[in-house]
Amino acid sequence: MSVDHAFVVPAIVAVTLATVAIGFYGLRLARTTSDFLVASRMVSPTWNAAAIGGEYLSAASFLGIAGLILKNGVDVLWYPVGFAAGYLALLLFVAAPLRRSGAFTLPDFCELRLGSRRLRKLATLFVVFIGWLYLVPQLQGAGLTLTTVTGAPYEVGALLVGAVVTANVALGGMRAVTFVQAFQYWLKLTALAVPVIFLVLHWQADGRPAVTPPEGPTFRTATTVVVEEAATLTLADGTTRTVRPGDELSFAAGDPVPEVSGVTVANGLDWLLPSAAGSDDRGLFATYSLILATFLGTMGLPHVLVRFYTNPDGAAARRTTLVVLALVGAFYLLPTLYGVLGRIYTPQLLVTGQTDAVVVLLPGAVVGDGLTGRLLAALVAAGAFAAFLSTSSGLLTSVAGVISTDVLGHGSVRDFRLATLFAGLVPVVLALNVSGLDVSQVVGLAFAVAASSFCPLLVLGSWWRGLTDVGAAAGILAGGGAAVLAVLLTVVGPPLSGWPATLIAQPAAWSVPLAFTVMVAVSVLTRHRVPAEVGATMLRLHAPETLRL
Repeated sequence: MSVDHAFVVPAIVAVTLATVAIGFYGLRLARTTSDFLVASRMVSPTWNAAAIGGEYLSAASFLGIAGLILKNGVDVLWYPVGFAAGYLALLLFVAAPLRRSGAFTLPDFCELRLGSRRLRKLATLFVVFIGWLYLVPQLQGAGLTLTTVTGAPYEVGALLVGAVVTANVALGGMRAVTFVQAFQYWLKLTALAVPVIFLVLHWQADGRPAVTPPEGPTFRTATTVVVEEAATLTLADGTTRTVRPGDELSFAAGDPVPEVSGVTVANGLDWLLPSAAGSDDRGLFATYSLILATFLGTMGLPHVLVRFYTNPDGAAARRTTLVVLALVGAFYLLPTLYGVLGRIYTPQLLVTGQTDAVVVLLPGAVVGDGLTGRLLAALVAAGAFAAFLSTSSGLLTSVAGVISTDVLGHGSVRDFRLATLFAGLVPVVLALNVSGLDVSQVVGLAFAVAASSFCPLLVLGSWWRGLTDVGAAAGILAGGGAAVLAVLLTVVGPPLSGWPATLIAQPAAWSVPLAFTVMVAVSVLTRHRVPAEVGATMLRLHAPETLRL
């Protein structure tokens, strides 16, 4: 199944050119190091909230959630709920103290609060790891989208987004990226909202077909499926068939979608109810672990946190978070509809394994290949590229910021630009070699690492006077290190089954408590290392700016 190139390619080119043009506009205003790192702390709450929405709503939000709902049903609605609710925790515990700290980056906050250069270097390592881990699925999504809509090689999309984002960030830094991301949030929202109107109207005119019949999804029309990966299919009559890439399978209208070996697809009530979590201990554990990772992981994502340094003051940081909650919550209603309707109109994606492409392919499948269908497909493709560009820009800015200040050592504009080139090259190389990873799974693991490292550090560092540098480092190494190990085992380790597979795939439920416990216990044991000026520091974090002398 493909998309007409006549409209899609110009749409992608237009988004790319608009991104570059807005970045050059921001370049005119970016002159100092502060401009490049935190936009000189002059971004208004409304503008900043749109920019946060632009960078936060990534490939996992735009493509991955719809694909997961298509395959697994309502059980995965915890992803958008957790992604959005994470800002509530950020609002309650971190936003204002973080801004009042006066830091430029997360490592800056570590040194300011605990006075340790070694802890600062450890934080730098985790910022870079989380940033790169999150950047890879953005580049993967770009390659997948360009391949789906134009037939171009996967590598072209990854290289295109990598090159454009690196150039934008290197030239204009945070000042330029803020303009780009605010524009791209509204583009992404429009790209999903406009086609949804046509999709829902078509679904109603079509007699409102059931989303998931008891026997599972069926082909509504005669369909030819081109196999993408080797697999064994179980057909409706119980027979099996081994297929290879390039094989074509023909199905008549009403034929059930065959089961694919190694792919679990929820059917009937299993799709409509969180049955796996309710009837199986491992499923319940994985669900709670996912909730914990997404809810607390937002608090520890470097590219999200750096945005709060750009607010004028702590009160503005809180107002920014409230606006973000509204913008992100509104957006997440839309991928859910795509996943539900994809179950009806694009069930062949369950066979090809391209469920992440449902957002891009659904408008053409529902509305048809006429002018309207092609325009809607082009709009969705443009929105998808905006998602990759905006999130990648924020991630690259945060990684380049810490590399320029903590690795190169000076934090000058020249250092920032050199750091951006290096920070952009590594994830591009990784994305070109790991094209088969599930986008949402990788992003979920990035959230787990963030929740297990920076979340405990920020919460305890902002609210507990007794935290020490040794305790913070021990907690980050224990919890964050365990989550990093889980990531490595998931990506390059051997296949696992049973409880080990569940514990590794969703580590937050045990790695986050581990981090908090170790951080508190070691700090109590090393209470003599509590900074002497902790009282003044805590006053700085919590006293409104108007009360300071």
